[in-house]
Amino acid sequence: MKSDLTCVTCPFSCSMEVVGQGPEDLVVVGNRCKRGLAYAKEELFAPKRLVTSTLRIVPEFLPDSEQWDLPRRLPCRTRSAFPRELIPELLEIIRTIEVVLPIKSGDLIRCDLLGTGVDLIATRSLP
Repeated sequence: MKSDLTCVTCPFSCSMEVVGQGPEDLVVVGNRCKRGLAYAKEELFAPKRLVTSTLRIVPEFLPDSEQWDLPRRLPCRTRSAFPRELIPELLEIIRTIEVVLPIKSGDLIRCDLLGTGVDLIATRSLP
């Protein structure tokens, strides 16, 4: 197997050529640091992504709209990278979540999503 990747773990953005059949015999050419090999192994054999979305705010808990100019949705993200093959299932779960205000940036919304150990957190504080 041969793949061309651009490493995104550091500012160098190395263009790498990766050859091998499995994680043990992978040969990476073009990386300027050790992180390139680790990135190539993860990207080819267990890809993960940071997932961002928005959550519905329970309407009855929104403050009086004349007093507050608040959004109707709360931005959120996974605390760490999430397995790429499970992202569609995760987004279905996120669509069902409603939050109650007040909430602070970094507050835990759901823990251990789909048994992966990855948490969902708020990324904005709202009164």
